[in-house]
Amino acid sequence: MAHDRREFLKTLGVLSAASTIAPGFSPEAALVRAATEVAGPPTLSFLTQAELVFIEAALARLIPADELGPGAKEAGVAAFIDGQLAGGFGVMARAYRLGPWLEGTPEQGDQSALTPREIYRAAIREVDDDCDRRYGKRFAELAASEQDDVLRGLDEGTIALSSVNAPLFFGLLWGNAQEGFFADPVHGGNRDKVGWKLVGFPGVAAVYAEHIERHGEAYRADPVSIVDLQQKRVRVDEHGHPVHTRAAESE
Repeated sequence: MAHDRREFLKTLGVLSAASTIAPGFSPEAALVRAATEVAGPPTLSFLTQAELVFIEAALARLIPADELGPGAKEAGVAAFIDGQLAGGFGVMARAYRLGPWLEGTPEQGDQSALTPREIYRAAIREVDDDCDRRYGKRFAELAASEQDDVLRGLDEGTIALSSVNAPLFFGLLWGNAQEGFFADPVHGGNRDKVGWKLVGFPGVAAVYAEHIERHGEAYRADPVSIVDLQQKRVRVDEHGHPVHTRAAESE
């Protein structure tokens, strides 16, 4: 499961990195956190410590560390999720919230009355309770193969949760894992730009005019993040665009 997901990420990473914007999150607060946070447990804004332990264990299975580089846990994706849940995304600040809450078709997507905050909080508690009944341990204490079985059960709906639709929770967690792994580090994840390095995404756009006619040639550059620009870690041209350091130049 973990290996398949890593391969899947490689196929969609550039698109995800180019399009992911953290909705409803405060960029100012995120910038301070991303610029100052070092490897280790994140400073939590919404999640409890027990919820953090669950999420980091799940992230380690969804996007694992391997010979290609660090995984979602090492990339600080839990901090990204915590920040999202603490902001407007967590309370569906921009969504219609007055109902009626009817069962929708698959094409209509999620029709749940629960906010992402409520989904995470209820689902983590109920999954841990289910694991405790079946294995005598909470999710984070299970063997990797057992954790994969639980995640697969949530994805396929073979595990039933009392207050949350299991596939809904899994889809939210998996989507947020990808977003946090590929979003600009200013949002709290993608530490050291490991997601961008995995797929060769250069980050903040530079000026590419001189490369327009160089068809079929990979553009390899050290990725640049918003944090890099804010902290003046990279050179910029007269228009404020970052001057990318090409891979050949850094060797």
